[in-house]
Amino acid sequence: MGRFSVRSISLGLAAPVAALVFALLVCSLILAGTGHPPIDVLDQMVKSVQRPRTLVNSINSATTYYLSAVAVAIGFRMRLFNIGVDGQYRLAAMLAAAFAGSSFLAGMPSFVRILLTLIAAMAVGAIWAGIAGFLKVTRGVSEVISTIMLNAISTAIVAYLLNADRLAVKVAGSNNIGTATITEGGRVPGFAYTGSSSKIFGLIILAALVGFLYWFMLNRTRFGFDLKATGLSESAAVASGVNVKKMVLASMLISGGIAGLVGMPQLLGSSYSYALDFPAGLGFTGIAIALLGRNHPVGMAFAAFLWGVLDQSSNVLDISGVPKEIVVIMQGIIVLSVVIAYELVRRYRLKLEQRDVGRALGTTKTAAEVSA
Repeated sequence: MGRFSVRSISLGLAAPVAALVFALLVCSLILAGTGHPPIDVLDQMVKSVQRPRTLVNSINSATTYYLSAVAVAIGFRMRLFNIGVDGQYRLAAMLAAAFAGSSFLAGMPSFVRILLTLIAAMAVGAIWAGIAGFLKVTRGVSEVISTIMLNAISTAIVAYLLNADRLAVKVAGSNNIGTATITEGGRVPGFAYTGSSSKIFGLIILAALVGFLYWFMLNRTRFGFDLKATGLSESAAVASGVNVKKMVLASMLISGGIAGLVGMPQLLGSSYSYALDFPAGLGFTGIAIALLGRNHPVGMAFAAFLWGVLDQSSNVLDISGVPKEIVVIMQGIIVLSVVIAYELVRRYRLKLEQRDVGRALGTTKTAAEVSA
């Protein structure tokens, strides 16, 4: 069967189309059941995205979501569940913010300051994720358990350090506290968008570069080939000479390094300090987007933008009387629809391939007979 045959193309389109139709049906039923006309809600969401400010905020949200999704996807490719992206990026953002706000950086060129801040964030994220990788390859500790525990520890560390007696200072004019404000030379300027007072994060370029490097690593390097091979079959990878422990540790370090960048667009492009109101939960959103985008760099980009649009339109819907929680439910339904649709199509594809093999061999066996 050719790679681009009618059947392969149809099966490739079946999963996203089925997921979209199923999600629209379920979301419509929920909206109708809660007394909100689905067509009117959809119309409001489309109109809200057309507003420049909403569009810019959606793109900015998508930028951070995308980085988070790529960090998660590297683990997924190895069948590693890096649940700790949330803790890795928060710890990295807080320490990088304290570093970037240090007075000794003030005399350095802007490019050097920004580069050092990004390197510091990546180093913190990689070290924090590397702990889970080290425990897995040396003691066999599940990365799921260790990263969840590391999330809790990082939360405590951030709370401890974000204190006026340590790395934090009081934010003028409020009861909030945060790290010292990063001065002009350490900030990344954004891109103006006509009609919006907000700017598109300048580090959107970094997110695009990370996506390209992710694709390049997977498809054009020996490391990427070994990573995918190990994810598909660890025993086969070992038989072909792949050092699985080395791959696990390297994958966790890379995943953590990218996780360290998740908070950088917000830190260097908008907030300029890590305070109590710094965005949280981006790591868990990255898991949903990686699933939605099927770990593909382009798929995750679309998924991140969709997520950003839903997040931003929820504010508009809330003003119109549609609770924000409805949008959260819609996001969950979309992810669930994608997971179910892709699994059903995968099983159907497997059944067709078994039938083809049976015909080629002159006999047709059921899946149960094959497995027996």
